[in-house]
Amino acid sequence: MIDKADIRPTLQSIPWLMDLSQEQLRKLEKISGFRFLEEGEILYREGDNDNLLYIVSEGSLGIEIYVPGHGQVRLYNADPLDIVGWDSMTPVARHRITTITALKKSNLIYFDGSALNELCDIDQELGYVIMRRLSNVIATRMLTMRLKLIDLFMQK
Repeated sequence: MIDKADIRPTLQSIPWLMDLSQEQLRKLEKISGFRFLEEGEILYREGDNDNLLYIVSEGSLGIEIYVPGHGQVRLYNADPLDIVGWDSMTPVARHRITTITALKKSNLIYFDGSALNELCDIDQELGYVIMRRLSNVIATRMLTMRLKLIDLFMQK
């Protein structure tokens, strides 16, 4: 299990946070923590109301959606440094839009979504770095979902 004291060095090792100042990292440290998942454990289900943003530190997570007539469909495997739970940072999507399951033992870093949104509003430099990264994640996931669904419907 990872100790909370290890959060600062862990945050400093994340490439897309390296441009942040020590003060900005200290602010992130205050609203973050670690979460450990066993293989097969569900982080959250589609429709849950969870307000945390996660970064995979170790392990692998399966990201799935329910598709009528097809059941649960795996869209993506999140590996180290991947972000999950980005929907907690959007003003409209307050409920989870995917189900996340640990494919193997996994360590995650989490951030309180409300507190992170507030930090992004107060410190626009930090907000720009975070939101630029999240927009790339969202665009990539939307493209992945689109391709997966096209493939799924082409199989019929």
